[in-house]
Amino acid sequence: MTTNRYKGRTGLDRVVRATGYSIEGLRAAYRGESAFRQEFWLAVLMLPTAFWLGQSWVEVALLAGSVILVLIVELLNSGIEAAIDRVSFELHELSKRAKDLGSAAVFLSLVLCSSIWLAALWHRFLA
Repeated sequence: MTTNRYKGRTGLDRVVRATGYSIEGLRAAYRGESAFRQEFWLAVLMLPTAFWLGQSWVEVALLAGSVILVLIVELLNSGIEAAIDRVSFELHELSKRAKDLGSAAVFLSLVLCSSIWLAALWHRFLA
């Protein structure tokens, strides 16, 4: 049985390396994905606003969490797209389905985030 030489790390060494890989992933997404860049800059604006708009810690958590969720889903979608493109650029029904499903997940996260923010705005200013 062959072992993965990268899986033998433990403790603080593993945490430090994993953090480095995560930062590299964020950099790669920012450099290579225009959708991630747009969502990132919206998050930069919306996260501080969540603390102003939210009237309780639950509202702040929902507002901020929904924004972070969009970024998470976009990262996962980008990972799916990169893996599909690594295998082949040829058109294939399964590749299309995987990319469409990832795109649908991003869309649903955006719908959820928008709904939460609209409800909070309604509650704060119009209710």
